[in-house]
Amino acid sequence: MNREIVAKLEQRLGIDPARQRIDIEEAHKAQIFGQGRSFFHIENWYSVHSLIRNILRLCLMYRKGQRNARRIQVRYNSIKLPGLHADFNGFTILHLSDLHADMDDKATLALMECIREVDYDICVMTGDYRARTYGDIQPSLAAMARVRVHLQKQVYAVLGNHDSILMVPALEEMGIQVLINEHTLIKRGQGSLVLAGIDDAHYLCVDNIPKTAAGLTEHTPSILLSHTPAVYKQAAKAGFDLMLSGHTHGGQICLPGGIPIVLDSDCPRFVGNGRWHYNKMQGYTSVGSGTSVVNVRINCLPEITLHRLT
Repeated sequence: MNREIVAKLEQRLGIDPARQRIDIEEAHKAQIFGQGRSFFHIENWYSVHSLIRNILRLCLMYRKGQRNARRIQVRYNSIKLPGLHADFNGFTILHLSDLHADMDDKATLALMECIREVDYDICVMTGDYRARTYGDIQPSLAAMARVRVHLQKQVYAVLGNHDSILMVPALEEMGIQVLINEHTLIKRGQGSLVLAGIDDAHYLCVDNIPKTAAGLTEHTPSILLSHTPAVYKQAAKAGFDLMLSGHTHGGQICLPGGIPIVLDSDCPRFVGNGRWHYNKMQGYTSVGSGTSVVNVRINCLPEITLHRLT
């Protein structure tokens, strides 16, 4: 383990919290059964990935699925936030998720081309920047650095279940502010907006929503970034107005009509893709711009999302 990276992380989080977070990650890396909110983690079972690829080849779907994985769509989502100051009317958030940036160079190039064509005020990323769930972090960081060049506005991010806490110093040196059970205040004119983010709530379960929600006030709209939408009940109870997530890939391999064959088991289907509501909280789950397990998409094209606040 790189001592320089650990030292930077200790300075960022504090010595004891940093060491505890690293130990949790080391204790559970590459575990297939019995960890996190789901019992089974196919993304960690690398020996079965080639089997899935071969099945898709036999069905003559593999090449088409790869082409689909590079056809990134721009989605538009209008969100009416109660209490939003007039100075934030039209404020646009570029939402990127599940980049898995070192999975496929062609898909990452397609993402960069897509980013250059859109206009926005800030960018948020809801996790999974690495293809694998453990191992060398440098390929994903190199790919993320290439993507960051094309993001001209402030970028905020949270970690996903594929990401290592050791990636945080390098991401922040690129100008990506990683929210680790933290919040920040976005100001525009006379208006304010609370932007909060939690650590991985899916696999390592190191999220802390009560701590993250400590900065909420009754009169300031709030947005929570979470890699997984599975914590929607806790987020709503804490008082967040909007939750932005990813993780599910919308199923990635779907039946006609975008019906997922398998959707992450810790997420009810109504929060698995696109817009949703729960009590007073609104939510949006991105299907993501990248792929996991196998580099294909069937009946579920990748996306980047522009959320326009009103």
